[in-house]
Amino acid sequence: MLGILFTAPRETRMGWLVSLLGAGMVMMALRDVFHTLWHPTRHGGLSRHVMAVVWRLSQRFPLRSQAAGLAGPIAMVAVVVMWAGGVVVGWALIYWPHMPDAFSFTAGLEPGAHDGPVDALYVSLVTVATLGLGDIAPAEPWLRIIAPLEALVGFALLTATVSWILEIYPALTRRRAVALRLSQLQRNDPAPQQLDSALGARILDGLAMRLAGISADLLQYSESYYFHEGHDQTSLAASIRYAADLAERGRGAQCAEVRLSAALLTTALDDLAAVLDQRFLRNGGTTHDIFRAYAEDHGRSRL
Repeated sequence: MLGILFTAPRETRMGWLVSLLGAGMVMMALRDVFHTLWHPTRHGGLSRHVMAVVWRLSQRFPLRSQAAGLAGPIAMVAVVVMWAGGVVVGWALIYWPHMPDAFSFTAGLEPGAHDGPVDALYVSLVTVATLGLGDIAPAEPWLRIIAPLEALVGFALLTATVSWILEIYPALTRRRAVALRLSQLQRNDPAPQQLDSALGARILDGLAMRLAGISADLLQYSESYYFHEGHDQTSLAASIRYAADLAERGRGAQCAEVRLSAALLTTALDDLAAVLDQRFLRNGGTTHDIFRAYAEDHGRSRL
């Protein structure tokens, strides 16, 4: 293919370069979908950068809490538009250099009047939406293979978007449930003798297990960080410090089970702080410093 490209006329070479550019855009969009949904990493994925930018912009508004409440949904819409735009424009660039010669047109259309970028974008939109209007259709054999692939990608993109939404909101629910549990414990603060018992050990152990789940959620669904956590009772940023207080009190208990559970809770808190700092805050410092930065980032400055 490279030999054909370099020996072809200059106009043809430019056309194939535009098509390769379009293919690159499509691959970038699909790579981002892959990294966001199925293989999240700290360094990969444009979606995380888009959501982080929307989150930072929401903090500049005078009514910060209201703006932050909309940041997550708006950011998700922006990411989906980015994915769809990359696929549609990329495929349009693949089609454009080969119009109108490589396409067939219905009797009412003049091929020479439909060879511009708008027409290529139209063909791409019709194909990705699987409408199949048929007024402009690929005629070359390789295009007749490429066009159905775009329809398959469009269907996969729709499925990926629905899956993403269905995955993020349960993670948010789990995080808010942990925050609510901590709020309930704080409002019914156990006395020293209650904490220094088998019941206290179960409470601390349960918190450690739930916080480990939150760390896993933030690693797998890192975009969930950019959703506003709601009121104080459902805000982990506002209540996480109480979990650290319970762990500190448990480490000084006489019961060995309580001390072990407190150590597990301390480790879970340290792991959560490490995830928050490495993935989102990049603040450094102790676990307490990271939780303070977490609270400030989510509008909870009382830690």
